[in-house]
Amino acid sequence: MRMLCLLWLLMGAAHAQTPQVAPLPNMTTTQVTVSGLSSGAYMAVQFEVAFSETVQGAGIIAGGPYFCSQGSVFTATTSCSCTSELFTCRVRPGATRINDLIAFTDWFAGGGSIDPTAALAGHHIWMLSGSADTVVPQAVMTDLYFYYRHYVDADHISYTRTLPAEHAMPTDQYGNTCSTLGTPYINNCGYDAAGELLRWIYGPLTPRNNGTLGGRLIAFDQSDFLTLPGWHGMASTGYLYVPKACDGNSGAGCKLHVAFHGCLQDLDNIGTTFVEHAGYNAWADSNKIVVLYPQASAIYPYTNPNACWDWFSYDDPRFAQKSGHQMAAVKGMVDRLTGVAPATVLVRLGAH
Repeated sequence: MRMLCLLWLLMGAAHAQTPQVAPLPNMTTTQVTVSGLSSGAYMAVQFEVAFSETVQGAGIIAGGPYFCSQGSVFTATTSCSCTSELFTCRVRPGATRINDLIAFTDWFAGGGSIDPTAALAGHHIWMLSGSADTVVPQAVMTDLYFYYRHYVDADHISYTRTLPAEHAMPTDQYGNTCSTLGTPYINNCGYDAAGELLRWIYGPLTPRNNGTLGGRLIAFDQSDFLTLPGWHGMASTGYLYVPKACDGNSGAGCKLHVAFHGCLQDLDNIGTTFVEHAGYNAWADSNKIVVLYPQASAIYPYTNPNACWDWFSYDDPRFAQKSGHQMAAVKGMVDRLTGVAPATVLVRLGAH
C-alpha cells in the first residue's frame, strides 16, 4: 500500500511538471527551411535532401553528408563523428566516401523514396564548423561542403570554419564559454549562429528583437504525427514558437523554420533550454518566422541513450528516406503548418 501511494505521488508530480499540451495548429506558412546542430544537423541535411521540393534552404552546424552513416553505428561514430567509446576515430578528409553518398542519393531519388535532386539547385546552404570541434571535426563538414557542391552552386553556399568553437550551438548572449564541451551544448562565442544562418537562407532580415518577445511558445502533441513516438526516439511533446504577427491569422505571410536540437539537448536532459536560448526566437519575432522545434527522446539502454535524431538507423532502416518514421512525422508537422494535407499523416506512416 505504501508503494502504491508513492507511485501515485510520483505520477502526480510528473503530471504537475508536464506543460499544457495542445494540438499543433493548422497554419498556412511558406518558405520552409531547416537547421540543426550535431545529430540535428544530420537530421536537417537528410530532411532537406529527402524533401527538397518542400524545403528551400538549410543551416548546418557540426553535421555531415546525407546518408553518411549508411545505417552503420560504427561508421556514424568513427567516420562521421568521433563519438565511439570502443573504436579509434577514423575521421579524415574524404573518409565519408562522398562519391558513394552521392550515388546513394541519386539512387533513392531515382526510385522515388526521396524528392528529385534537381530541386536542391535552388537551395541556400549555410554551414558552420567550429575550429575546436572535437566531436564532428572539420573534415566531416568539409566533406559535406563537397557533397553539396555536387548539387548546389558555390554562390549559394556559405561555409564558416574559423570560429574557435567546440561542439555546441554558438550564440552571442547565452551559454558556456566557447571552448567548453558540455551541457547544454550552447556556447557564448560572441557569434549569433541562428541569426547568421537565417539571414543567409532567407536573405536580409529586420534586426532581432532584443527585448521581451511578443510571441508565444506552444507545447504540442507529437503523437498526432507518429503513433507511440517514444518507441521511435521521439518525445511525446514538441514546441512551436509563433510570433505575434503570425498568431490569430493562421500564419498568413509568415515563413516556417524547423530547428533540430542535438544529442543530449532533449527535454529530459535540458528542458526547453535549446528552444528558448538557441537564438532563433528573437529573429523570428521581428521577421514573421514560425519556428518548429521537434523533439527527440532517448531509447534505453543501448539503442539511443543520448536522445539523438535517427541518422544511423537506430529505429528505422528507412531513416533517411521520406517514409522513415521520424522523417514522415516531421513532414506531417510541416504539412500541418503549411496547410498541406495535415489529416493524412498517420495514414502515410502506416504499419511499423
